[in-house]
Amino acid sequence: MRAPEAERIGLISTLTDEGSADEAARSLARRLADGPALAHAQTKALLTAELDMPLSAAVELDASTQALLMTGEDYAEFHAAFTEERPAKWRGR
Repeated sequence: MRAPEAERIGLISTLTDEGSADEAARSLARRLADGPALAHAQTKALLTAELDMPLSAAVELDASTQALLMTGEDYAEFHAAFTEERPAKWRGR
């Protein structure tokens, strides 16, 4: 399969020009590093924990984790930033 087809069907999210993959990877890494660290950490933990869980248990764990994250400062900041149309200032809380 060629890269454009892989992108079209969703196997890859970004297709870069030849020679610019490193720059694109650094840009993505920076965007993730500047993002909501607590939510990213919880997502990583969930992905690991849910590997051996039945679907119903995984869905429940996702829902309870999401509810917990919605009580944090970063969620309030996300909502305020979205409403005010400005970049969020993540604190990892």
